[in-house]
Amino acid sequence: MFEQQIAVNQRAKFGQTIQVRLVSNLGRSQAYYRDVLGCKIDEWGHAERDHMCFLLQQAVSIEDVQPNRVSQKRSDYPTEWEGPDQAWDTFIHVTWEDLDALIEEVRGKGGRIATEPFTGAHGNWEFKNAYIQDPDGYNLVLGAMRQIQDK
Repeated sequence: MFEQQIAVNQRAKFGQTIQVRLVSNLGRSQAYYRDVLGCKIDEWGHAERDHMCFLLQQAVSIEDVQPNRVSQKRSDYPTEWEGPDQAWDTFIHVTWEDLDALIEEVRGKGGRIATEPFTGAHGNWEFKNAYIQDPDGYNLVLGAMRQIQDK
């Protein structure tokens, strides 16, 4: 009986999320994710660093490579923010202290910084974001948040 109660109260868990990314040139993308973003690339096409993981796959045609477009603004977020001004393909949480260091690392390895780090606020939270763009135009948004401290 006790074992049945535990089973009923337990919730199944999702595992690690791996984003599948169709690319126009698999070799070029693997080199970019390895050499610029510092990912480990395996024989399956996984590009992995820290908690970030992609599965790079060769697109059948260039038309299949479709980075996201800018989303529609919303007025029903819990703060005054209405949504991003640019397209997001992947949002990667980083620490406030790591964001600038990661941008400089990518820049130093020849990566394209599509949007330099910028700050703003939503309610009681301050954010800092920057956009890295891969060879196919996918935007990887590095985002940091911290609670605004009372002055």
